[in-house]
Amino acid sequence: MQSLDNLSFFLTIVESGSLTAAAQILDLPKSKLSRRLALLENEIGSQLLVRTTRSQQLTETGEQLFRACKPHIEALMTAEASISDFISLPKGKLKILLPLEFFNQVMAELITEFALLYPDISVHCQHYSQETPEHDLTFDLIFVLHEQSLPSSNWIAKTLLSFPQAIYAAQQRKFPKQISPQQLIDSDCILSQENQLWFFRGSKNTMAIAPKTFMMLSSPEMRLAAVKRNLGLAKLPEYLVNGDRENHLVKRLLLENPPVAQQLSVLYQSRSIAKKTRVFLDFFQSNIGCLKL
Repeated sequence: MQSLDNLSFFLTIVESGSLTAAAQILDLPKSKLSRRLALLENEIGSQLLVRTTRSQQLTETGEQLFRACKPHIEALMTAEASISDFISLPKGKLKILLPLEFFNQVMAELITEFALLYPDISVHCQHYSQETPEHDLTFDLIFVLHEQSLPSSNWIAKTLLSFPQAIYAAQQRKFPKQISPQQLIDSDCILSQENQLWFFRGSKNTMAIAPKTFMMLSSPEMRLAAVKRNLGLAKLPEYLVNGDRENHLVKRLLLENPPVAQQLSVLYQSRSIAKKTRVFLDFFQSNIGCLKL
């Protein structure tokens, strides 16, 4: 890297016409610039400039080096400036991965509002249906809904919100006024994935039960629709049921131990993130209250 710097200094000395002028342009001491030129000449093995008190002139080697390295150094400087702008300015493609059916209408409004505020950022959103997404390096941000700690990875995880959950049944189903989680084991249940465990808050520790699987539907909205038709019990976030027009068709079971809340976390690849990613995170966090119903 020092050799590249020395070549860049050499170009500036030649184009500015003197060491004094180059030192002013580069904001470096003239003595330091002279030493760097000497290092370059030692590395090349030939004198590059003939300097007098009033002028400087390229040697034959210096002329060849100047013509050979000028376009490459300028290309590198352009690339460096472009990368710097990409990191420091809010522009470029922003790829976001979201859980399936997560506040789709609200998220659509947030993202379109963000796109209007930052027209130089091209937002690309995709959805996943599995409980824990793959850590795809092509995405800048991955939003995850989870109940337990996320698996360890090289990504940075930041928890943003907590959503209470409940066990829901069709209105016509008969249950005691208050029941324990263990009493749910023999009931037909609608799960989001195979062999899913339901977690409940105990007095000291989290407790888990293995529900009896009647149906498996990865979509929370599909699970709610199945509950309305009295096909089984389902664990659902309260915001989903509260916002449903037909929520009178289902009831929330009163449990001795409530289900563990669902956490919303965002994952990003490092703490040094591009400006486009930072401004979206700031925008999302300042508007996150609209996700609470």
